[in-house]
Amino acid sequence: MSATIYIPGDSGALALGAEKVAKAAAKELAERGIAAKIVRNGSRGAYFLEPMIEVETADGRRAYGPVKAADVKGLFDAGFLTGGQHRLALGDPEDIPFFAKQTRLTFARCGITDPVSLEDYEAHGGLDGLRKAVAMAPLDIVKQVTESGLRGRGGAGFPTGIKWKTVLDTAADRKYIVCNADEGDSATFADRMIMEGDPFVLIEGMTIAGIATGATKGFVYIRSEYPHAVAAMNKAVEVARKAGVLGATVLGSPNAFDIEIRVGAGAYVCGEETSLLNSLEGKRGVVRAKPPLPAIQGLFGKPTVINNVISLASVPIIMDKGAAFYKDFGMGRSRGTIPIQIAGNVKHGGLFEIAFGLSLGEIVDEIGGGTRSGRPVKAVQVGGPLGAYFPRELFDTPFDYEEFAKRDGLIGHAGITVFDDTADMLKMARFAMEFCAIESCGKCTPCRIGSTRGMEVIDRLAAGIEPEKSLALVTDLCNTMKFGSLCALGGFTPYPVMSAITHFPEDFKPAPARVAAE
Repeated sequence: MSATIYIPGDSGALALGAEKVAKAAAKELAERGIAAKIVRNGSRGAYFLEPMIEVETADGRRAYGPVKAADVKGLFDAGFLTGGQHRLALGDPEDIPFFAKQTRLTFARCGITDPVSLEDYEAHGGLDGLRKAVAMAPLDIVKQVTESGLRGRGGAGFPTGIKWKTVLDTAADRKYIVCNADEGDSATFADRMIMEGDPFVLIEGMTIAGIATGATKGFVYIRSEYPHAVAAMNKAVEVARKAGVLGATVLGSPNAFDIEIRVGAGAYVCGEETSLLNSLEGKRGVVRAKPPLPAIQGLFGKPTVINNVISLASVPIIMDKGAAFYKDFGMGRSRGTIPIQIAGNVKHGGLFEIAFGLSLGEIVDEIGGGTRSGRPVKAVQVGGPLGAYFPRELFDTPFDYEEFAKRDGLIGHAGITVFDDTADMLKMARFAMEFCAIESCGKCTPCRIGSTRGMEVIDRLAAGIEPEKSLALVTDLCNTMKFGSLCALGGFTPYPVMSAITHFPEDFKPAPARVAAE
């Protein structure tokens, strides 16, 4: 039996040189006349160890990393194909502390299987949930998802089962499942990792959603910046169709369901569900007023389930293991696991899947290992560019939707950006307003005008012009944006601005020297 070498084809690993490593490995195999198979798997998510290559040995898989192309020859010389010792040896990947501490449910196969091999997927428990779903009544599927406590992982945290029940109960000649894969928040890469590393789990989740609600067509709306995810999803859909997982008879059942991959055009606001629907319909990506809700009148005016990638990818394990199994993880109303994405100025950046309830301090200090620069942590932004900045005084906050809301924060898509003590929080507050001004769809005045005026007022504050008046004006402006904006872009921009002002007041004190220094 020939050896199998796993080299990630994941975008994060590619950015760190995985393609060069793969070419160097192929060259060594050819020159040494070794019969070995190279599998381009997804990443397991420890980007501080990427490119991390793994080898299937008689004693199980052995990992090495981070590997550069120049290291490949030495690995072969050290006999890494049979688990030989080398300075880059990491041992059994499951024993690496970053992975050993996780509870992997949604990401159980990511980095382990060949992403586009349906046989590999099934060998690791894939399609078990769908097989159970096709034998159930739609209402029973919806009940199981509802009882699991699964909530929208895209940021809103809305109960998934309630959304599905609304679509199931709405009579129509056509219904749709739309997967929101327009992952545009800073420090977020969970959706991309699933699509590139385990695309069949998303296909399975969407198909279950279709059977549960009576929808026969699904769309995956992927951001244009994810070409590798687009390619992986297209390939996986093609394989699923040929195998009868998708099509007129799902797994031989009377249920019909098919999926189409669509690519966005780079607008951040299309991550908002109604803007996304407009874009899918070929219209300008602007926010729709609600009601009507998309669940009643969504894509092409038909009842539509819109769920995030992670929400849908979590469904197969709920159907396979049962609602009670999934609900057993977590705290309060936040049930199951959450893929926390750790980025910014941090030593151990990557994806960490764990049950809700871990404190922010544990995530940053223990799992993330503190700052990469070695300087003290000043602030952590949770929830993307519209998330609040938390100081160390709030690091006891449990990772839970309600607990974050109590402290004027939001979990969002669970992206965490770490900043050290050199960060200027006035500049970060200005960035939030600038981001909103650039990305606003322009439909509502509070977002369109408020963000531009916000930049101007913060610039006056930085210049030391009427500081007290400027601070009061920014606060008033944030209040108007928060309650007057049509969608979360304008409505959540006040979170980073006001948290920066509240928790880091020293950065907003009059400082003419600040301008002189620049």
